[in-house]
Amino acid sequence: MKNKTKASAKTAAKYGMLIALALVFSYLEAQIPSFFPVPGMKLGLTNIIVLLSLYRMGWKSAMAVNVLRIVLVSFLFGGISAMIYSLAGGMLSTIVMILLKKTDRFRIVTVSIAGGISHNVGQIIVAVFALNTVGIAWYLTVLWFSGLASGALTGIIGAELVKRLPEQ
Repeated sequence: MKNKTKASAKTAAKYGMLIALALVFSYLEAQIPSFFPVPGMKLGLTNIIVLLSLYRMGWKSAMAVNVLRIVLVSFLFGGISAMIYSLAGGMLSTIVMILLKKTDRFRIVTVSIAGGISHNVGQIIVAVFALNTVGIAWYLTVLWFSGLASGALTGIIGAELVKRLPEQ
């Protein structure tokens, strides 16, 4: 029983650290001035933590860390509207990354790029319904490039972390 308690405490500590890192990354990203010509474009730094969770702790952990991160960040820095957009993008992104990882056919960078692009797709889907117009869908072509770039960047960093951190 003692080993089981020790293992669950260790797991809880890992979750706490990952969620705390994701919160810090979200805060840091919010402080970066929007120097991109594309409104709403972000680096997606928290995707590094989702990738780390996915590749080191499994798909359930990645989903849990991402949901908790989105809810906490929305309460701290956003609001209900931000939470809806973030949940749509974050959950679609995480599901796509989980499915691609399960195939064992893609590198982490490719999985991250697909996650970055699908995050934007999820948010545009919500915007189409929220604004009651498909006219906003044209914006997806612009966001596709930002998802590609940010997914590549976070994928490179995530791959390096996964390589350097020990297996659990």
